[in-house]
Amino acid sequence: MTAGAQRRRAFWQILLFSAGLLVLTVISAGSVYLVNKARDDSKWVIHTIEAENQINTLLLEIRRAESAARGYLLTQGADFKADHEKAVAAIIPILDKLTRLTGDNPAQRESIEKLSAAIETRLGQFAQEMDFIRQGQPDKAAALVREIASTDTTAAIGKVATEMIQEEERLFRLRTANSDRSQTLAASMTGIGSGLVVLLALISIWLVRRSAGARNEAEARLRDTNVNLEAVVDERTADLREANDEIQRFAYIVSHDLRSPLVNIMGFTSELEELGGDIFRRIGSLTQAASDAPPPAAGEIALEGPDQQLSADFSEALGFIKSSIAKMDRLISAILNLTREGRREFQPEKIDTRELIEAIVSTLAHQASEAQAEIRVEPLPNLVSDRLALEQIFSNLIDNGIKYLKNGVPGEIRIRGRTKLGYAIFEVNDNGRGIDPKDHQRIFDLFRRAGTQDKQGQGIGLAHVRALVRRLGGTMSVSSELNAGSTFTITLPINWNASNRNADK
Repeated sequence: MTAGAQRRRAFWQILLFSAGLLVLTVISAGSVYLVNKARDDSKWVIHTIEAENQINTLLLEIRRAESAARGYLLTQGADFKADHEKAVAAIIPILDKLTRLTGDNPAQRESIEKLSAAIETRLGQFAQEMDFIRQGQPDKAAALVREIASTDTTAAIGKVATEMIQEEERLFRLRTANSDRSQTLAASMTGIGSGLVVLLALISIWLVRRSAGARNEAEARLRDTNVNLEAVVDERTADLREANDEIQRFAYIVSHDLRSPLVNIMGFTSELEELGGDIFRRIGSLTQAASDAPPPAAGEIALEGPDQQLSADFSEALGFIKSSIAKMDRLISAILNLTREGRREFQPEKIDTRELIEAIVSTLAHQASEAQAEIRVEPLPNLVSDRLALEQIFSNLIDNGIKYLKNGVPGEIRIRGRTKLGYAIFEVNDNGRGIDPKDHQRIFDLFRRAGTQDKQGQGIGLAHVRALVRRLGGTMSVSSELNAGSTFTITLPINWNASNRNADK
Protein backbone atom coordinates (compact mmCIF):
# COMPACT_ATOMS: atom_id res chain seq x y z
CA MET A 1 0.00 0.00 0.00
CA THR A 2 1.32 3.41 -0.99
CA ALA A 3 1.86 6.23 1.48
CA GLY A 4 -1.00 8.19 -0.10
CA ALA A 5 -3.41 5.27 0.30
CA GLN A 6 -2.35 4.84 3.90
CA ARG A 7 -2.98 8.51 4.58
CA ARG A 8 -6.41 8.34 2.93
CA ARG A 9 -7.34 5.25 4.91
CA ALA A 10 -6.16 6.87 8.12
CA PHE A 11 -8.20 9.99 7.24
CA TRP A 12 -11.40 7.99 6.68
CA GLN A 13 -10.83 5.99 9.85
CA ILE A 14 -10.39 9.19 11.84
CA LEU A 15 -13.46 10.69 10.14
CA LEU A 16 -15.52 7.60 10.93
CA PHE A 17 -14.37 7.58 14.51
CA SER A 18 -15.17 11.30 14.84
CA ALA A 19 -18.62 10.78 13.29
CA GLY A 20 -19.34 7.87 15.60
CA LEU A 21 -18.20 9.89 18.60
CA LEU A 22 -20.35 12.84 17.50
CA VAL A 23 -23.40 10.62 16.97
CA LEU A 24 -22.98 8.96 20.33
CA THR A 25 -22.55 12.35 21.99
CA VAL A 26 -25.68 13.78 20.33
CA ILE A 27 -27.69 10.65 21.09
CA SER A 28 -26.53 10.57 24.68
CA ALA A 29 -27.19 14.28 25.23
CA GLY A 30 -30.58 14.12 23.45
CA SER A 31 -31.62 10.99 25.29
CA VAL A 32 -30.64 12.45 28.64
CA TYR A 33 -32.54 15.66 27.86
CA LEU A 34 -35.67 13.90 26.62
CA VAL A 35 -35.68 11.36 29.46
CA ASN A 36 -35.36 14.18 31.98
CA LYS A 37 -38.10 16.13 30.23
CA ALA A 38 -40.37 13.05 30.17
CA ARG A 39 -39.65 12.53 33.85
CA ASP A 40 -40.50 16.17 34.59
CA ASP A 41 -43.70 15.96 32.54
CA SER A 42 -44.69 12.75 34.34
CA LYS A 43 -43.96 14.45 37.64
CA TRP A 44 -46.31 17.31 36.73
CA VAL A 45 -49.00 14.82 35.73
CA ILE A 46 -48.66 13.13 39.10
CA HIS A 47 -48.62 16.58 40.71
CA THR A 48 -51.94 17.40 39.04
CA ILE A 49 -53.49 14.10 40.11
CA GLU A 50 -52.30 14.66 43.66
CA ALA A 51 -53.75 18.21 43.73
CA GLU A 52 -57.11 16.94 42.46
CA ASN A 53 -57.07 14.16 45.06
CA GLN A 54 -56.41 16.73 47.79
CA ILE A 55 -59.39 18.82 46.65
CA ASN A 56 -61.67 15.79 46.71
CA THR A 57 -60.28 14.74 50.10
CA LEU A 58 -60.94 18.24 51.45
CA LEU A 59 -64.55 18.15 50.25
CA LEU A 60 -64.97 14.68 51.74
CA GLU A 61 -63.69 15.81 55.15
CA ILE A 62 -66.02 18.86 55.12
CA ARG A 63 -69.03 16.67 54.31
CA ARG A 64 -67.92 14.21 56.96
CA ALA A 65 -67.71 16.99 59.54
CA GLU A 66 -71.21 18.22 58.59
CA SER A 67 -72.73 14.74 58.81
CA ALA A 68 -71.10 14.01 62.15
CA ALA A 69 -72.25 17.38 63.54
CA ARG A 70 -75.85 16.76 62.53
CA GLY A 71 -75.74 13.23 63.90
CA TYR A 72 -74.37 14.55 67.18
CA LEU A 73 -77.08 17.22 67.23
CA LEU A 74 -79.80 14.62 66.80
CA THR A 75 -78.48 11.79 68.97
CA GLN A 76 -75.94 13.39 71.30
CA GLY A 77 -73.83 10.30 70.57
CA ALA A 78 -70.14 10.38 71.51
CA ASP A 79 -69.15 8.54 68.30
CA PHE A 80 -70.58 11.34 66.17
CA LYS A 81 -68.72 13.90 68.24
CA ALA A 82 -65.42 12.08 67.89
CA ASP A 83 -65.93 11.61 64.16
CA HIS A 84 -66.71 15.33 63.79
CA GLU A 85 -63.63 16.42 65.70
CA LYS A 86 -61.45 14.06 63.67
CA ALA A 87 -62.81 15.43 60.40
CA VAL A 88 -62.33 19.06 61.52
CA ALA A 89 -58.77 18.33 62.62
CA ALA A 90 -57.93 16.90 59.15
CA ILE A 91 -59.33 19.87 57.19
CA ILE A 92 -56.57 22.44 57.91
CA PRO A 93 -53.56 20.12 57.09
CA ILE A 94 -55.26 19.10 53.84
CA LEU A 95 -55.90 22.74 52.99
CA ASP A 96 -52.23 23.63 53.71
CA LYS A 97 -50.97 20.82 51.47
CA LEU A 98 -53.38 21.86 48.72
CA THR A 99 -52.10 25.43 49.00
CA ARG A 100 -48.53 24.21 48.45
CA LEU A 101 -49.52 21.99 45.52
CA THR A 102 -51.35 24.77 43.67
CA GLY A 103 -48.88 27.53 44.45
CA ASP A 104 -47.40 27.37 40.90
CA ASN A 105 -50.70 28.31 39.25
CA PRO A 106 -51.96 31.95 39.66
CA ALA A 107 -55.59 30.96 38.93
CA GLN A 108 -55.46 28.24 41.55
CA ARG A 109 -53.87 30.60 44.08
CA GLU A 110 -56.84 32.95 43.68
CA SER A 111 -59.24 30.06 44.11
CA ILE A 112 -57.42 28.75 47.16
CA GLU A 113 -57.83 32.14 48.83
CA LYS A 114 -61.59 32.00 48.31
CA LEU A 115 -61.69 28.40 49.47
CA SER A 116 -59.65 29.16 52.59
CA ALA A 117 -62.01 32.02 53.52
CA ALA A 118 -65.10 29.85 53.04
CA ILE A 119 -63.62 26.94 54.98
CA GLU A 120 -62.60 29.28 57.80
CA THR A 121 -66.22 30.54 57.99
CA ARG A 122 -67.56 26.99 57.96
CA LEU A 123 -65.19 25.85 60.68
CA GLY A 124 -66.36 28.77 62.81
CA GLN A 125 -69.94 27.67 62.29
CA PHE A 126 -69.02 24.12 63.27
CA ALA A 127 -67.49 25.44 66.47
CA GLN A 128 -70.66 27.44 67.34
CA GLU A 129 -72.87 24.43 66.70
CA MET A 130 -70.77 22.24 68.96
CA ASP A 131 -70.70 24.91 71.68
CA PHE A 132 -74.51 25.19 71.69
CA ILE A 133 -74.84 21.42 71.93
CA ARG A 134 -72.29 21.22 74.78
CA GLN A 135 -74.19 24.01 76.60
CA GLY A 136 -77.41 21.99 76.33
CA GLN A 137 -79.05 24.40 73.85
CA PRO A 138 -79.96 22.14 70.91
CA ASP A 139 -82.60 24.58 69.75
CA LYS A 140 -80.05 27.29 69.14
CA ALA A 141 -77.79 24.75 67.42
CA ALA A 142 -80.70 23.71 65.13
CA ALA A 143 -81.48 27.35 64.40
CA LEU A 144 -77.84 27.90 63.51
CA VAL A 145 -77.93 24.91 61.16
CA ARG A 146 -80.98 26.35 59.42
CA GLU A 147 -79.27 29.74 59.18
CA ILE A 148 -76.13 28.12 57.69
CA ALA A 149 -78.28 26.27 55.20
CA SER A 150 -79.79 29.57 54.11
CA THR A 151 -76.37 31.19 53.60
CA ASP A 152 -75.22 28.06 51.69
CA THR A 153 -71.55 28.25 52.83
CA THR A 154 -71.05 24.61 51.98
CA ALA A 155 -72.32 25.19 48.47
CA ALA A 156 -69.82 28.02 48.06
CA ILE A 157 -67.03 25.71 49.15
CA GLY A 158 -68.21 23.07 46.68
CA LYS A 159 -68.37 25.60 43.84
CA VAL A 160 -64.80 26.83 44.39
CA ALA A 161 -63.58 23.25 44.77
CA THR A 162 -65.31 22.27 41.51
CA GLU A 163 -63.64 25.16 39.68
CA MET A 164 -60.27 24.06 41.05
CA ILE A 165 -60.92 20.45 39.99
CA GLN A 166 -61.81 21.62 36.47
CA GLU A 167 -58.55 23.61 36.30
CA GLU A 168 -56.57 20.61 37.47
CA GLU A 169 -58.31 18.41 34.87
CA ARG A 170 -57.36 20.92 32.17
CA LEU A 171 -53.75 20.84 33.42
CA PHE A 172 -53.90 17.06 33.56
CA ARG A 173 -54.90 16.83 29.88
CA LEU A 174 -52.19 19.32 28.87
CA ARG A 175 -49.47 17.74 30.95
CA THR A 176 -50.44 14.23 29.87
CA ALA A 177 -50.09 15.29 26.25
CA ASN A 178 -46.67 16.81 26.98
CA SER A 179 -45.53 13.68 28.79
CA ASP A 180 -46.69 11.44 25.93
CA ARG A 181 -44.90 13.63 23.41
CA SER A 182 -41.65 13.61 25.46
CA GLN A 183 -41.73 9.85 25.81
CA THR A 184 -42.40 9.46 22.08
CA LEU A 185 -39.46 11.74 21.24
CA ALA A 186 -37.19 9.88 23.67
CA ALA A 187 -38.15 6.55 22.14
CA SER A 188 -37.64 7.94 18.63
CA MET A 189 -34.26 9.36 19.57
CA THR A 190 -33.20 6.06 21.09
CA GLY A 191 -34.38 4.13 18.01
CA ILE A 192 -32.65 6.49 15.55
CA GLY A 193 -29.50 6.51 17.66
CA SER A 194 -29.47 2.74 17.88
CA GLY A 195 -29.86 2.49 14.11
CA LEU A 196 -26.97 4.92 13.55
CA VAL A 197 -24.80 3.05 16.04
CA VAL A 198 -25.55 -0.24 14.28
CA LEU A 199 -24.74 1.37 10.91
CA LEU A 200 -21.47 2.77 12.21
CA ALA A 201 -20.67 -0.61 13.78
CA LEU A 202 -21.21 -2.33 10.43
CA ILE A 203 -19.02 0.23 8.65
CA SER A 204 -16.37 -0.18 11.37
CA ILE A 205 -16.46 -3.98 11.00
CA TRP A 206 -16.04 -3.59 7.24
CA LEU A 207 -13.10 -1.22 7.68
CA VAL A 208 -11.52 -3.45 10.33
CA ARG A 209 -11.78 -6.50 8.09
CA ARG A 210 -10.35 -4.49 5.23
CA SER A 211 -7.52 -3.22 7.43
CA ALA A 212 -6.91 -6.73 8.76
CA GLY A 213 -6.61 -8.03 5.20
CA ALA A 214 -4.19 -5.24 4.30
CA ARG A 215 -2.24 -5.88 7.50
CA ASN A 216 -2.01 -9.61 6.81
CA GLU A 217 -0.77 -8.87 3.32
CA ALA A 218 1.79 -6.41 4.69
CA GLU A 219 2.87 -8.92 7.35
CA ALA A 220 3.37 -11.57 4.67
CA ARG A 221 5.54 -9.16 2.69
CA LEU A 222 7.35 -8.20 5.89
CA ARG A 223 8.04 -11.85 6.72
CA ASP A 224 9.50 -12.36 3.28
CA THR A 225 11.59 -9.25 3.73
CA ASN A 226 12.68 -10.33 7.21
CA VAL A 227 13.89 -13.66 5.90
CA ASN A 228 16.21 -11.82 3.53
CA LEU A 229 17.01 -9.20 6.15
CA GLU A 230 18.00 -11.79 8.75
CA ALA A 231 20.33 -13.37 6.23
CA VAL A 232 21.83 -9.96 5.43
CA VAL A 233 22.12 -9.10 9.14
CA ASP A 234 23.78 -12.43 9.89
CA GLU A 235 26.18 -11.86 7.03
CA ARG A 236 26.99 -8.33 8.16
CA THR A 237 27.31 -9.48 11.78
CA ALA A 238 29.75 -12.17 10.75
CA ASP A 239 31.72 -9.60 8.74
CA LEU A 240 31.78 -7.20 11.68
CA ARG A 241 32.81 -9.96 14.08
CA GLU A 242 35.57 -11.01 11.71
CA ALA A 243 36.68 -7.40 11.28
CA ASN A 244 36.65 -6.87 15.04
CA ASP A 245 38.70 -10.00 15.60
CA GLU A 246 41.07 -8.89 12.86
CA ILE A 247 41.48 -5.47 14.49
CA GLN A 248 42.18 -7.09 17.84
CA ARG A 249 44.71 -9.44 16.27
CA PHE A 250 46.28 -6.54 14.41
CA ALA A 251 46.52 -4.47 17.58
CA TYR A 252 48.00 -7.41 19.45
CA ILE A 253 50.53 -8.16 16.69
CA VAL A 254 51.50 -4.51 16.29
CA SER A 255 51.86 -4.01 20.03
CA HIS A 256 53.78 -7.24 20.39
CA ASP A 257 56.07 -6.46 17.44
CA LEU A 258 56.69 -2.93 18.71
CA ARG A 259 58.22 -4.40 21.82
CA SER A 260 61.16 -5.87 19.87
CA PRO A 261 62.54 -2.55 18.52
CA LEU A 262 61.63 -0.92 21.82
CA VAL A 263 63.73 -3.46 23.72
CA ASN A 264 66.57 -2.84 21.27
CA ILE A 265 66.27 0.90 21.78
CA MET A 266 66.28 0.41 25.54
CA GLY A 267 69.40 -1.79 25.27
CA PHE A 268 71.24 0.60 22.95
CA THR A 269 70.27 3.52 25.20
CA SER A 270 71.88 1.77 28.15
CA GLU A 271 75.00 1.04 26.07
CA LEU A 272 75.03 4.65 24.86
CA GLU A 273 74.81 5.80 28.46
CA GLU A 274 77.80 3.64 29.42
CA LEU A 275 79.68 4.71 26.27
CA GLY A 276 78.98 8.37 27.08
CA GLY A 277 80.35 7.83 30.57
CA ASP A 278 83.49 6.27 29.17
CA ILE A 279 83.94 9.08 26.63
CA PHE A 280 83.53 11.84 29.19
CA ARG A 281 85.83 10.07 31.66
CA ARG A 282 88.40 9.80 28.85
CA ILE A 283 88.03 13.49 28.08
CA GLY A 284 88.40 14.29 31.77
CA SER A 285 91.53 12.17 32.00
CA LEU A 286 93.11 13.87 29.01
CA THR A 287 92.24 17.27 30.43
CA GLN A 288 93.83 16.39 33.79
CA ALA A 289 96.96 15.01 32.09
CA ALA A 290 97.39 18.17 30.04
CA SER A 291 97.09 20.35 33.14
CA ASP A 292 99.29 18.08 35.36
CA ALA A 293 96.42 17.95 37.88
CA PRO A 294 96.06 14.94 40.20
CA PRO A 295 93.93 12.15 38.70
CA PRO A 296 90.28 12.02 39.85
CA ALA A 297 89.01 9.37 42.20
CA ALA A 298 87.72 6.14 40.72
CA GLY A 299 84.32 6.51 39.11
CA GLU A 300 84.42 10.29 39.02
CA ILE A 301 84.56 12.44 35.90
CA ALA A 302 86.57 15.61 36.23
CA LEU A 303 85.28 18.00 33.60
CA GLU A 304 85.47 21.70 33.35
CA GLY A 305 83.86 24.45 31.29
CA PRO A 306 82.31 23.38 27.99
CA ASP A 307 83.07 19.71 28.60
CA GLN A 308 81.07 19.72 31.81
CA GLN A 309 78.08 21.43 30.09
CA LEU A 310 78.31 18.93 27.21
CA SER A 311 78.18 16.06 29.72
CA ALA A 312 75.13 17.56 31.41
CA ASP A 313 73.36 18.04 28.05
CA PHE A 314 74.18 14.48 27.08
CA SER A 315 72.77 13.14 30.37
CA GLU A 316 69.66 15.24 30.00
CA ALA A 317 69.08 13.97 26.45
CA LEU A 318 69.48 10.39 27.60
CA GLY A 319 67.01 11.06 30.40
CA PHE A 320 64.40 12.29 27.90
CA ILE A 321 65.00 9.26 25.73
CA LYS A 322 64.64 6.84 28.64
CA SER A 323 61.49 8.64 29.89
CA SER A 324 59.91 8.43 26.42
CA ILE A 325 60.88 4.77 26.13
CA ALA A 326 59.30 4.04 29.50
CA LYS A 327 56.10 5.85 28.50
CA MET A 328 55.95 4.00 25.19
CA ASP A 329 56.48 0.74 27.04
CA ARG A 330 53.55 1.50 29.33
CA LEU A 331 51.32 2.38 26.36
CA ILE A 332 52.22 -0.80 24.53
CA SER A 333 51.55 -2.81 27.69
CA ALA A 334 48.19 -1.11 28.05
CA ILE A 335 47.25 -1.89 24.44
CA LEU A 336 48.24 -5.52 24.93
CA ASN A 337 46.11 -5.71 28.07
CA LEU A 338 43.16 -4.18 26.22
CA THR A 339 43.42 -6.65 23.35
CA ARG A 340 43.69 -9.56 25.76
CA GLU A 341 40.70 -8.26 27.72
CA GLY A 342 38.71 -7.78 24.51
CA ARG A 343 39.16 -11.43 23.62
CA ARG A 344 38.13 -12.68 27.04
CA GLU A 345 34.65 -14.17 27.24
CA PHE A 346 32.60 -12.90 30.17
CA GLN A 347 31.19 -15.48 32.56
CA PRO A 348 28.01 -14.42 34.40
CA GLU A 349 27.67 -15.39 38.05
CA LYS A 350 25.70 -14.20 41.04
CA ILE A 351 27.69 -11.47 42.78
CA ASP A 352 27.30 -9.85 46.17
CA THR A 353 28.14 -6.36 44.96
CA ARG A 354 28.68 -4.84 48.39
CA GLU A 355 31.10 -7.62 49.34
CA LEU A 356 32.98 -7.20 46.04
CA ILE A 357 33.36 -3.42 46.46
CA GLU A 358 34.35 -3.71 50.12
CA ALA A 359 37.13 -6.10 49.04
CA ILE A 360 38.29 -3.48 46.50
CA VAL A 361 38.18 -0.78 49.17
CA SER A 362 40.32 -2.90 51.51
CA THR A 363 43.04 -3.23 48.82
CA LEU A 364 43.02 0.56 48.38
CA ALA A 365 42.93 1.32 52.10
CA HIS A 366 46.63 2.35 52.23
CA GLN A 367 46.22 4.79 49.33
CA ALA A 368 43.05 6.20 50.91
CA SER A 369 44.81 6.66 54.24
CA GLU A 370 47.71 8.52 52.63
CA ALA A 371 45.24 10.77 50.77
CA GLN A 372 43.23 11.32 54.00
CA ALA A 373 40.14 9.98 52.24
CA GLU A 374 37.18 8.14 53.70
CA ILE A 375 35.36 5.61 51.52
CA ARG A 376 31.73 4.84 52.36
CA VAL A 377 29.90 1.88 50.85
CA GLU A 378 26.12 2.09 51.12
CA PRO A 379 23.68 -0.83 50.53
CA LEU A 380 24.01 -2.03 46.94
CA PRO A 381 21.87 -4.31 44.73
CA ASN A 382 23.27 -7.72 43.82
CA LEU A 383 23.91 -8.68 40.20
CA VAL A 384 24.34 -11.59 37.86
CA SER A 385 27.36 -10.42 35.83
CA ASP A 386 31.07 -10.95 35.16
CA ARG A 387 33.05 -10.63 38.40
CA LEU A 388 36.41 -9.65 36.89
CA ALA A 389 34.82 -6.94 34.74
CA LEU A 390 33.03 -5.47 37.77
CA GLU A 391 36.26 -5.52 39.78
CA GLN A 392 38.07 -3.62 37.02
CA ILE A 393 35.21 -1.10 36.68
CA PHE A 394 34.90 -0.19 40.34
CA SER A 395 38.65 -0.48 41.10
CA ASN A 396 39.38 2.09 38.41
CA LEU A 397 36.64 4.50 39.53
CA ILE A 398 37.53 4.31 43.23
CA ASP A 399 41.26 4.62 42.45
CA ASN A 400 40.57 7.72 40.35
CA GLY A 401 38.45 9.14 43.16
CA ILE A 402 41.39 8.78 45.57
CA LYS A 403 43.94 10.01 43.04
CA TYR A 404 42.16 13.23 42.07
CA LEU A 405 41.09 14.61 45.45
CA LYS A 406 41.70 18.26 46.30
CA ASN A 407 44.87 18.99 48.24
CA GLY A 408 44.32 19.94 51.86
CA VAL A 409 40.68 18.85 51.87
CA PRO A 410 39.65 15.59 53.60
CA GLY A 411 38.41 13.30 50.87
CA GLU A 412 35.06 11.57 50.88
CA ILE A 413 34.16 8.88 48.35
CA ARG A 414 30.71 7.32 48.44
CA ILE A 415 29.44 4.30 46.52
CA ARG A 416 25.65 3.87 46.45
CA GLY A 417 23.14 1.98 44.33
CA ARG A 418 19.48 1.38 43.57
CA THR A 419 17.34 -0.61 41.13
CA LYS A 420 14.90 0.53 38.47
CA LEU A 421 13.02 -1.46 35.81
CA GLY A 422 15.35 -4.46 35.84
CA TYR A 423 18.56 -2.40 36.01
CA ALA A 424 20.96 -1.62 38.82
CA ILE A 425 22.16 1.99 38.99
CA PHE A 426 25.49 2.60 40.78
CA GLU A 427 26.93 6.01 41.65
CA VAL A 428 30.57 6.63 42.63
CA ASN A 429 30.71 10.12 44.10
CA ASP A 430 33.69 12.11 45.39
CA ASN A 431 34.40 15.65 46.60
CA GLY A 432 37.58 15.99 44.56
CA ARG A 433 38.85 18.53 42.07
CA GLY A 434 36.08 17.81 39.55
CA ILE A 435 36.07 17.83 35.76
CA ASP A 436 35.36 20.73 33.43
CA PRO A 437 32.01 20.08 31.62
CA LYS A 438 33.73 20.53 28.25
CA ASP A 439 35.95 17.53 29.06
CA HIS A 440 33.13 15.15 30.07
CA GLN A 441 33.38 13.23 26.78
CA ARG A 442 37.13 13.66 26.38
CA ILE A 443 37.92 11.63 29.50
CA PHE A 444 36.34 8.53 27.91
CA ASP A 445 38.52 8.71 24.80
CA LEU A 446 41.53 6.41 24.55
CA PHE A 447 44.86 8.06 25.56
CA ARG A 448 43.05 11.35 26.33
CA ARG A 449 43.22 13.03 29.72
CA ALA A 450 41.69 16.20 31.14
CA GLY A 451 42.76 18.77 33.71
CA THR A 452 46.15 19.19 35.33
CA GLN A 453 48.48 16.31 34.39
CA ASP A 454 50.11 15.89 37.82
CA LYS A 455 49.25 12.20 38.28
CA GLN A 456 50.62 9.15 36.53
CA GLY A 457 48.41 7.57 33.89
CA GLN A 458 48.10 6.80 30.21
CA GLY A 459 44.50 7.92 29.62
CA ILE A 460 43.24 4.35 29.22
CA GLY A 461 41.36 3.64 32.46
CA LEU A 462 38.02 5.34 31.83
CA ALA A 463 37.95 4.30 28.18
CA HIS A 464 38.47 0.70 29.29
CA VAL A 465 35.81 1.05 31.99
CA ARG A 466 33.22 2.36 29.53
CA ALA A 467 34.05 -0.46 27.08
CA LEU A 468 33.51 -3.03 29.87
CA VAL A 469 30.22 -1.40 30.89
CA ARG A 470 28.98 -1.54 27.30
CA ARG A 471 29.97 -5.18 26.96
CA LEU A 472 27.93 -5.87 30.09
CA GLY A 473 24.89 -4.27 28.42
CA GLY A 474 24.99 -1.05 30.43
CA THR A 475 25.68 2.66 30.14
CA MET A 476 28.04 5.08 31.86
CA SER A 477 27.93 8.84 32.37
CA VAL A 478 29.59 11.54 34.47
CA SER A 479 28.24 14.61 36.24
CA SER A 480 30.89 17.05 37.47
CA GLU A 481 31.99 20.66 37.83
CA LEU A 482 35.44 22.05 38.52
CA ASN A 483 36.23 22.07 42.28
CA ALA A 484 32.83 20.52 43.01
CA GLY A 485 33.55 16.79 42.89
CA SER A 486 32.41 14.16 40.40
CA THR A 487 29.70 11.52 40.19
CA PHE A 488 30.12 8.57 37.83
CA THR A 489 26.83 6.78 37.15
CA ILE A 490 26.82 3.20 35.86
CA THR A 491 23.65 1.40 34.80
CA LEU A 492 23.88 -2.40 34.46
CA PRO A 493 21.26 -5.11 33.92
CA ILE A 494 20.49 -7.00 37.12
CA ASN A 495 20.42 -10.34 35.30
CA TRP A 496 22.94 -10.19 32.47
CA ASN A 497 22.92 -12.83 29.73
CA ALA A 498 26.37 -13.40 28.33
CA SER A 499 25.37 -15.26 25.16
CA ASN A 500 24.31 -12.29 23.06
CA ARG A 501 27.09 -9.98 24.16
CA ASN A 502 29.82 -12.53 23.65
CA ALA A 503 28.44 -13.30 20.21
CA ASP A 504 28.82 -9.64 19.27
CA LYS A 505 32.50 -9.42 20.07
